[in-house]
Amino acid sequence: MLQLATGEWIVQHLNLIVTGATGVGKTYLSCALGRAACKAGFSVRYERLSHLLHRVHAAHADASWSQLLKALGRVDLLVIDDWLRDPIKAAQARDLVEVLEDRYNRRSTLVATQVPFQDWHARLQNPDLADAILDRLTYNAYRLELQGESQRKTRSPLPIPGTSSTLT
Repeated sequence: MLQLATGEWIVQHLNLIVTGATGVGKTYLSCALGRAACKAGFSVRYERLSHLLHRVHAAHADASWSQLLKALGRVDLLVIDDWLRDPIKAAQARDLVEVLEDRYNRRSTLVATQVPFQDWHARLQNPDLADAILDRLTYNAYRLELQGESQRKTRSPLPIPGTSSTLT
């Protein structure tokens, strides 16, 4: 973990894949690594995949797609949270290929997801596009699998369901 915090993986243009169940701290860790990268002088952009795909759709509609693609390609670390939480359409997968192609071996990408790696191909739906995306994202990536209880559950001020409590 310390090696990741130094940002050397960003200098080497490697990727990072953070997986784990809901609430185990994927977003927290991703943001902490992004913040460490900022402190080290790297440019960082955080996007939830659903928001990024909406932004891409809007960019196609207003003819600013090439500008967005350039902006995404320039940032040293692109953090994409909630990666493949929902299956994506072929057009969206084509756009992701473009984004990842521009970044491959030039910039780093961090994806955080609760979706197990073995399910990614099916969520990308188009086998050829899935291969292209996974090829550019995974073969030069560190992988972290977080385990444990949901931090929302363990840190909640309310009692855990199934235990006795009374409200007055």
